[in-house]
Amino acid sequence: MSELRYSEDHVWVMMDEDGVATIGVSEYAQEQLGDIVYVQLPDVGRDLEQGEESVMIESVKTTGEVKCPIAGRVIEVNETLADEPQRVNESCLEDGWLFRMEPGDETQVEDLMDADDYEDFVSGLG
Repeated sequence: MSELRYSEDHVWVMMDEDGVATIGVSEYAQEQLGDIVYVQLPDVGRDLEQGEESVMIESVKTTGEVKCPIAGRVIEVNETLADEPQRVNESCLEDGWLFRMEPGDETQVEDLMDADDYEDFVSGLG
């Protein structure tokens, strides 16, 4: 697995050695949402555009939509979240990933923020 890249919408992407992108929400995003009670994932096979709303997350505080950080086709969703949506809170960078996709343009990943830039971005939000 390579390093995480982040969008300004608090979504992370991690590319694996096979060119598959795993997508999830950042630690900051899950903290802002609070206790997550429901996650609606995209359909496998769906083509998503960069910036398109791809996931609906419902928490005890609010409902939020996750914008896809890159364009591509969904090839797998984290089925566990249907019964255990709290995994996003417990392990947003590991067990709480949302979906995997084949990127349409891998340069979109390179254009996202690295961990240091994202940390600076988040600290500027306060």
